[in-house]
Amino acid sequence: MSTLPASEADARRLLCDEMLVGLARWLRAAGHDATTPVRGEPDQRLIARAAVQDRLFVTRDRPILKHRAAAGLVVVLESDDLDRQAAELRERLRLDWLAAPFSRCLVCNVPVDEAGPEDVGRIPEQARALPGPFRVCPECDRVYWPGSHERRMRARLETWATS
Repeated sequence: MSTLPASEADARRLLCDEMLVGLARWLRAAGHDATTPVRGEPDQRLIARAAVQDRLFVTRDRPILKHRAAAGLVVVLESDDLDRQAAELRERLRLDWLAAPFSRCLVCNVPVDEAGPEDVGRIPEQARALPGPFRVCPECDRVYWPGSHERRMRARLETWATS
């Protein structure tokens, strides 16, 4: 539950537990590499996976700290409120909520590519008139464009980055 030293402040590789799947999507929206566990994956396996993948394990589960292997790998969030969790991560990890907005797939957690003409052709016609960028996930083929959903998400990321 401690704050990371300055040398680790730029850590962007996170593993969020099952309770924080929604937070993981927001971390991806900010450009961070945030994975989630397989349903029911035991705590000790998650801690081991975090160590092997050089990730911080983010949870709200305080008892997880009883595992010796958790030292230095686990960040226990105090709140169940998303806005408070975002503030905790910004303060304790110096997490940048505007690191690389919308550069990762919100579902697959992989970097997105520039969308080609075929990809752009799959988005709603009125969205094609937008200035872009238009992006596509190389894994799930989901197309992203700067519509109202992205603008609302970006506004929330900006709030988290500055408040």
